[in-house]
Amino acid sequence: MPRIALYAVLVCVLTTVAAVLSFVNGSFLGVVWLLMAGVSSNMAYFYWRKARMDREAAGERPRDA
Repeated sequence: MPRIALYAVLVCVLTTVAAVLSFVNGSFLGVVWLLMAGVSSNMAYFYWRKARMDREAAGERPRDA
């Protein structure tokens, strides 16, 4: 998995935790954290998929297959 995808997963986890803590504290700011988690998870998937397609185009065997 490319490094930027790992960073995006880390951001996704942290924003999910922040959303839960916001909702537990009674703040609706958690909605913003959830939106950020959605964007970062999409980024992680995009970069992971892009790296996999690049490896396949280069003729390498995919690592997760």
